[in-house]
Amino acid sequence: MPAFELSELAEEEERRRKRAPWGMIALVLLTGLALIRNGSGEFDVGPPQPASAVAPDSHAAAGTFSPAPGSLGFSAVDRVRIPAIQVNAPVMPVGLEATGWIVAPPPDDPNLAGWFTGAVSPGERGTAVIVGHVDNKQGPAVFYGLGALRKGNRIEVLRKDGKTAVFETYGVEVFSKSGFPGDRVYSSKGTPELRVITCGGGFSKQNGYDGNVVVFARLVAVI
Repeated sequence: MPAFELSELAEEEERRRKRAPWGMIALVLLTGLALIRNGSGEFDVGPPQPASAVAPDSHAAAGTFSPAPGSLGFSAVDRVRIPAIQVNAPVMPVGLEATGWIVAPPPDDPNLAGWFTGAVSPGERGTAVIVGHVDNKQGPAVFYGLGALRKGNRIEVLRKDGKTAVFETYGVEVFSKSGFPGDRVYSSKGTPELRVITCGGGFSKQNGYDGNVVVFARLVAVI
């Protein structure tokens, strides 16, 4: 194996050992007008918001749903597909800012999502996180329709190792950024899980969106 490949693997392993503590990641992750809808008033209708009917079931949140397939090893992420809302987007790695917030993908590319490399990769045992913008000044962005997802919708994450981790949605909720329940959203249930997150809730020109839409999903297949 070429030396540069060994170096890259070593650097990746070092990054994996330096996982950020979840307490630092209070998902104000898409805050700031540069990272969300710019508030210029060009959109008459906002993005769909989750209904109470799609809040996670207590048994699902407790991890008592049907067994998932075996967990996968580490792999970087290539794409995310959510057929129910016509998402088929490339995924770039994102990390943390110096202040501890997750870095969002560049807002000028509306069809781009970000995989948070401080957590596990999708399909590994633990909770993986994918983020993306709801819109930008040009219009709707990659996760504009996220709040319209329902229980049982599929999320397919294509990994760089050629495997696709297939997740099933078991809840969709919107949380205030000021009271984001990090432990509930990010904690590991001992099985491969996924959270997909974008902005949501109320909107003002001064402060942007005041919440985050969070999709809760569990691994159901590997193809």
